[in-house]
Amino acid sequence: MSTRATELEPEKEREPEKEAAPPQEEKVTDRKPSALRNPRVRRALLIAGVVVAIIAILLWLHYRNRESTDDAQVNAHIIPIAPRISGSVIEVLVKDNQTVKKGQVLVRLDPRDFQAKLDDAKAAFALAQGRAQAATVDVPLTSETTQSGTTSASAVVAAAQANYEQSNLALQTALTSGLAYAQANVQEKEAKYQKAESDLTRMKPLAAKAEISQQQYDGYVAAEQEAKSQLDAARQNFSLAQQTVSVRRAQVASAKAELEKAHAGLTEAQANTKQVKVSSANAASARAAVGQAQANLDAAQLNLDYTTIVAPEDGTVTNKTVEVGEIVQPGQGLLLLVPLNDVWVTANFKETQLARVQPGDRAEIHVDMYGKTFPGHVDSIAGATGSRLSLLPPENATGNYVKVVERIPVKILIDPDVLKQAILRPGMNVEATIITK
Repeated sequence: MSTRATELEPEKEREPEKEAAPPQEEKVTDRKPSALRNPRVRRALLIAGVVVAIIAILLWLHYRNRESTDDAQVNAHIIPIAPRISGSVIEVLVKDNQTVKKGQVLVRLDPRDFQAKLDDAKAAFALAQGRAQAATVDVPLTSETTQSGTTSASAVVAAAQANYEQSNLALQTALTSGLAYAQANVQEKEAKYQKAESDLTRMKPLAAKAEISQQQYDGYVAAEQEAKSQLDAARQNFSLAQQTVSVRRAQVASAKAELEKAHAGLTEAQANTKQVKVSSANAASARAAVGQAQANLDAAQLNLDYTTIVAPEDGTVTNKTVEVGEIVQPGQGLLLLVPLNDVWVTANFKETQLARVQPGDRAEIHVDMYGKTFPGHVDSIAGATGSRLSLLPPENATGNYVKVVERIPVKILIDPDVLKQAILRPGMNVEATIITK
């Protein structure tokens, strides 16, 4: 019975469920219709879909030629200011973050030592100029003197040559006409004397025998005496001719010696012409000394000018480390000068983004500092990736090579008008977008 009762209890419980079924069917029949069945809703959804599609197409058309990166920074020429000479700082005329103009004095060094060196260089230059002028004047003087000496020596040689020839001619004349004539005259007079003497010798016996008159005999005696006198005179003339020949020979020897002396003088005068070359060389050396003194003077002037350190460009002073009284050395950093009117953006694009990027493409630079986007253009693309240009480039020869997308720096110039409106400082992070053609 208990089992039967248990079987009947579920049936009793099921009966209320069956009786409750009709209300559930009424709920189904009372449900609201779907909104998609409403024509207005479907029309609105269609219009919204078209609008979304148009917007998507426009966005695609807008961004399909754009390459963007947020790995971009502002760069500029950071000019280190350093002294070229060593010295003591006596004045610092700028402060950190001060704007300066080109040529404006930044720092002054003590100029007294360099002024003294400049004065010494000026004196050395004046001395070198004086020596050069003296050497230059000495060249024509030496030339004229040696030329005159050569001309005079040539004249002396010509005169000595003429005297030698004249003496030699006189000697030949004395030998041929004077001495030969005197010798022939002596021979003639000796013959006449011998004849007169022979005649007198033959007439003496005849005069003794009175075969001839005393008058005839006296005539032979007088003829013999006359012939003897003429012979003596001829012999004296011959001796005088011999002496004349000796004198002429001495004169020839003297004239020859004078001629040789004149030749030696001419040779010396000609050798003195080389003094012109020596004087010219001395003048050239003096002019070179002037050039050297001028160079030393210019160097001293430059060193004095270097005591005043000026701004090479317009810019802003930063990182100033120099103070008055400090002893500085050449190349020691004093401060940095940043020309803010000449900045650009270095954007590191992925290599996959640069397939269509060319120099000259338009660019847009979004600066967070101003919340604005400024125009620009692509100037150039680096010749290597950033990793390759790093201090320690990666080595891929270990076998652990993993291919990664590298980044290549792109230089973007900002339009000059923008730099007048906004100040962009090196190191600022910006977002760069290139609009490819």
